[in-house]
Amino acid sequence: MASAIPTAMERPHFIGIGGAGMSGIAKILAQRGAEVAGSDAKESATAEALRALGATVHIGHAAEHLADDATCVVVSSAIRADNPELARAAELSVPVVHRSDALASLMGGLRAIAVAGTHGKTTTTSMLAVALTELGLDPSYAIGGDLEGPGTNARHGEGDIFVAEADESDRSFQKYDPEVAIVLNVELDHHANYASMDEIYDSFETFVGKVRPGGTLVIAADQPGAVELTQRVRDLSSLKVVTYGESETADVRVHKVTPRGLTSEVTVLLKGKFLTFTVSVPGRHYAHNAVAALAAGVALGIPAHNLASALGKYTGVKRRLQLKGEAKGVQVIDSYAHHPTEMTADLEAMRGAASDSRLLVVFQPHLFSRTQELGKEMGEALALADLSVVLDIYPAREDPVPGVTSALIIDAAKAAGAKVTAVHDKSAVPDVVAGMAAPGDLVLTMGAGDVTDLGPAILARLSN
Repeated sequence: MASAIPTAMERPHFIGIGGAGMSGIAKILAQRGAEVAGSDAKESATAEALRALGATVHIGHAAEHLADDATCVVVSSAIRADNPELARAAELSVPVVHRSDALASLMGGLRAIAVAGTHGKTTTTSMLAVALTELGLDPSYAIGGDLEGPGTNARHGEGDIFVAEADESDRSFQKYDPEVAIVLNVELDHHANYASMDEIYDSFETFVGKVRPGGTLVIAADQPGAVELTQRVRDLSSLKVVTYGESETADVRVHKVTPRGLTSEVTVLLKGKFLTFTVSVPGRHYAHNAVAALAAGVALGIPAHNLASALGKYTGVKRRLQLKGEAKGVQVIDSYAHHPTEMTADLEAMRGAASDSRLLVVFQPHLFSRTQELGKEMGEALALADLSVVLDIYPAREDPVPGVTSALIIDAAKAAGAKVTAVHDKSAVPDVVAGMAAPGDLVLTMGAGDVTDLGPAILARLSN
């Protein structure tokens, strides 16, 4: 197994080290013995976790944070060109490495599984990490979210398997050359980087084309974008294609998904035999993620029945339908969903898990560009809830776009028959929700921004 530290990574400095993707790479390097340093905008549990591994973490961005003997500076696409540490790296002639190149170097020499798709990457990668760990294979993994079980988003393992979430948003997943690639779905998103579905397909084709000779593509048989991609890559002679889903033609066919409260029982038909296992999160969307994980593990030669049993040990990822607590008979659940397809899947999953409960959603749109392109579809998704509260747009890395506000979503939601309340002051949400909620209701905080912080505040307000 290759787990040595690349020379350029011996003393890396991460700008934005607290980010989900960046922190994972930093953790693995620290566990391999590198002298890791970096900076982030604010203190966080992630910063403390990195310090516990021996990393130096500065708060705030300043030129002096970059040590003179740093061997490289690691950045993500979110780092702006005027960052002072980036300027200092240029002065010192320190190489600048993109996050994806750093991750690719960590996978070198290992049996890599790269999990791609517009939605579901974090969950599927996590399912594989948990299952392979449960089987004693001690994998390395880098995930875009924290596992409920091990409580981390990354780990250096002594085994020969590396499971990685492969991000298409900035085309960085094209840097990887996995033994197994998973494509869960292909849809138009990340509108600042992709102008059309043709650009999306081209990007995914490049990713699939990097699979090692003799390797396997595990791809959805039901999702239209994935079906189109399958047709486009069928002629790659060195690639084995394994489809999964409910289609009669799927190689790994989802025979039945049976809701069991906040879990599901999944039965698949694989190589002529039925196999049943439990998934600890509700809904068909997550059941299909688990089947993709199963198919990928089988592609590496792991017995299907062992994998199925181990997948049952998966207990979830933070922010993926994560139960935050209950107060006065009201359950509060957190969802990372921010694209209409994800929103619909999570809302339908909650409907199926608690069909007799009212569903109240607190939704925070993520990015001006996404809202501009998909605001109508977001509003239509909210029609699946009984009541919705919509916050202002969380900008993340983007500057405001004139005329693009949450009103685009609210107007579409009302046109679709949804009952929606606009709340511009996030601190007012707990009071608003407390005024709406009744015993037996489910409250779902939804979005990729800081809406997740509202769960505990809503619970506290309900308790009082």
